[in-house]
Amino acid sequence: MVLSDEPVWGDALEDVVQEYADAVVYADADQDAVLHEGAVRVMANGWVKLPTNRLLSPSVVHHIDDRSP
Repeated sequence: MVLSDEPVWGDALEDVVQEYADAVVYADADQDAVLHEGAVRVMANGWVKLPTNRLLSPSVVHHIDDRSP
């Protein structure tokens, strides 16, 4: 029996992860409550990872505006 060290999903999850070099993360539709400005990574499960390794729950993030050119 041959066992592989490669994950079962391979790079499939990386294909649905989105990274933004310069973005604004908002907690509301009116864009009054800014949660973060700068680089972010949106994980496949909806959580938003900040460069400080903090995670923002999908339930608190209303939307993300990409400011990169």
